[in-house]
Amino acid sequence: QKNRILNTLARECEVRGTDATGIAYNFAGRMRIYKRPLPAHKMRLHIPNGVHVVMGHTRMTTQGSEKRNQNNHPFAGKADGKSFALAHNGVLWNDKDLKLLEQLILPVTSVETDSYVAVQLIEKQKALDFDSLQVMAEKIEGSFVFTVLDSEDNIWFVVGDNPLCIFYYDGFLLYASTEEILCKAAKRLDLGAP
Repeated sequence: QKNRILNTLARECEVRGTDATGIAYNFAGRMRIYKRPLPAHKMRLHIPNGVHVVMGHTRMTTQGSEKRNQNNHPFAGKADGKSFALAHNGVLWNDKDLKLLEQLILPVTSVETDSYVAVQLIEKQKALDFDSLQVMAEKIEGSFVFTVLDSEDNIWFVVGDNPLCIFYYDGFLLYASTEEILCKAAKRLDLGAP
């Protein structure tokens, strides 16, 4: 049932982008990220039994070719020795400026997307918590919703001016960029009203 929900929701999210699709989840003590430069309807997303939290992303390329899979979401990061995954909905305007600021000294990377600077800013704080997410969000200029999954199955939403909608069903949450996406997925899955 989880895989059916995941694949249906991913396909509905294609209205936000078809250049690449990716998911992140924790399994057997490790953060797993699976992403490909394909639209969701051409992928068969599968999570193992025992996975309780999945974050996903469908990408419309604005910067950095989707053919180079490192540019696709979610992105892997580490803070305080713990893994996390980050996905971004939006466009950042000051990512190049942030990379050049002397006081930040962000490492050079081959990732070409504007979004990756958010991972670097969190890593620079050496923690993943409300404070580090606030520091990151306050340095960023642009449109955004960031979704961050940590190694303990906590999912964080950092909401700027891009849309985010969350539906609660008995025992689980579904989220997507818009209410329309969630309503269409819920209808296809015959979930009823949230």
